[in-house]
Amino acid sequence: MNDYLRMLEKAKAWVREVGQIQLEGLTQTLTVETKSSRFDPVTNIDTQSEAVLIARIKEEYPGHAVLSEEAGVLGGTSDYLWIIDPLDGTVNYAHGYPIFSISLALQYCGEIVFGLVYAPALKELFEGVKGGGAYLNGTRLRVAETQELSKAVLATGFPYDKAADPDNNLNYFNHLVPQISGIRRSGSAAFDLCNVAAGRLDGYWELKVNRWDIAAGALFVKEAGGEVIYLPSKKGISLIAGNERICNLIHQELVRMNPSLSSG
Repeated sequence: MNDYLRMLEKAKAWVREVGQIQLEGLTQTLTVETKSSRFDPVTNIDTQSEAVLIARIKEEYPGHAVLSEEAGVLGGTSDYLWIIDPLDGTVNYAHGYPIFSISLALQYCGEIVFGLVYAPALKELFEGVKGGGAYLNGTRLRVAETQELSKAVLATGFPYDKAADPDNNLNYFNHLVPQISGIRRSGSAAFDLCNVAAGRLDGYWELKVNRWDIAAGALFVKEAGGEVIYLPSKKGISLIAGNERICNLIHQELVRMNPSLSSG
């Protein structure tokens, strides 16, 4: 635990450094390209942020491996794997909308042992160590206690291939929205999971996200007393997060629409 805490402190400095780069980038003219689809942008600040994080990791822990959104897997077969989303919420960022985050998690022997999510425009730093709780700017987090869907505020998102693949969450969205108190769409999966851990949101579900989107945030939800249910998925990771009751209620409703989601 002490070793992880020391590593976590170093990683905090890295994400704050990258956060400053991103804040300064909001005042600049961005270079924006697209990746897998016209809805999946990447900016020069994404790649600059990633380069800084990878450089810091390699300087401090040259034997560790890295999995990052733009660069892929670097560094071979180390038991330590840093999982990076250098800028989660690129669409928001490219439009100057101040909901975006940096997600960084460390996996050891296949298990996430700590994570950080930093939302620089909000000055919110979420952190958690396995077995040690989850925190926002030093205050311990706890998931909400809501027990009914009719009183729940949920978050979700839609995959970048939503125009091409009918498995795009619209059917589940249309089914759930009439049953709940409210829906929120932040545009950052990492930030949504942080808000579930903080009790600001009662639950979250999304289809076809990536490991770098959810590695840190899913740890925070569990460390804040919540649950994460992983759904069968042919592409990417599909999941539900919240307290145990809300997770199960969302799961029941998704299974009602699609019985193949009954087991993960």
